[in-house]
Amino acid sequence: MSVEFMHDLEKDGLPPEKIQKQVDRSKGRISSAPVIIVIGLDMTEMDVYTDAKRKIAEYTMAVQSVANAGMQILLAAHAEGLGGVWVCSPLFVPKTIQNILALQASWEPQGMFYLGYPDVIPNVRERKSLDEITLYL
Repeated sequence: MSVEFMHDLEKDGLPPEKIQKQVDRSKGRISSAPVIIVIGLDMTEMDVYTDAKRKIAEYTMAVQSVANAGMQILLAAHAEGLGGVWVCSPLFVPKTIQNILALQASWEPQGMFYLGYPDVIPNVRERKSLDEITLYL
């Protein structure tokens, strides 16, 4: 996976020392996480449509369902005192993830969670008021 990541960073024009730093950081996060959960979708159980508009909508609905499931995983982990980080790196290397984990071709990796007990609990950030983020009609 790091080879693909390095090639992508090279395409972005990053200098070799920054590429190595990002690759090392990614490897460190993966190797130090006590638990890693990969989430994905499988369209084989979804409705099949003949027109492009509904095919796209069905796929989007599946992606949204995976995201909602992922949020539930993070909330459940938090309720148990665990820290969690969601990364979307599997979106960039789905075939590699499928091969490493021996997944069926129909199973599309969408995200990955690193879970564990946090060394430091961060301060809660100030949130915007509902009036700043809501449009009432």
